[in-house]
Amino acid sequence: MNQERTIPVPGEFYRHFKNKMYQIVAIACHSETGEKMVVYQALYGEFKVWVRPLANFMEEVDREQYPDAGQKFRFEKAEGSVINEALDGKEEKPTCQPGLNACLLEFFDAMDEKNYDRMLEALQKLSKKAARKEVDDICTVLDIQASGETVEEQIADIRRHILTLKKFDGERLR
Repeated sequence: MNQERTIPVPGEFYRHFKNKMYQIVAIACHSETGEKMVVYQALYGEFKVWVRPLANFMEEVDREQYPDAGQKFRFEKAEGSVINEALDGKEEKPTCQPGLNACLLEFFDAMDEKNYDRMLEALQKLSKKAARKEVDDICTVLDIQASGETVEEQIADIRRHILTLKKFDGERLR
């Protein structure tokens, strides 16, 4: 394991080198060996929960097997997750700022709550400064593929998707 990297913390978001997003659930200990394990959940598809040894989670991508991988490590902390550290001890979340992707985190928090109005508000704030990476992260988490060539067109597709979710979730028989 690379000793220079920090151990994942529950709630943080990580991107796998195959470009799928995951959220850390826990760091656990193997009951027989005591080996540290990472428990993490997929943010796409069936949202399966996975476990793997911490050392394996933190290792570099095997360049012989995956020469075209776009990142150095098997799992890399997603840029928006560093906000958790910046928010420690603060009651309010900062507004969107360059370098501090609070809007993306706000979007994911609203998504966890199934609060479609907050999701739309966060998406609106994010749209002013969004890069392709943020749009890709949202699409991965929502398990959708936004059409459109520009970031603005893709955000419009995401917005339509959220409005559809809101409509059908509110009309579902209970």
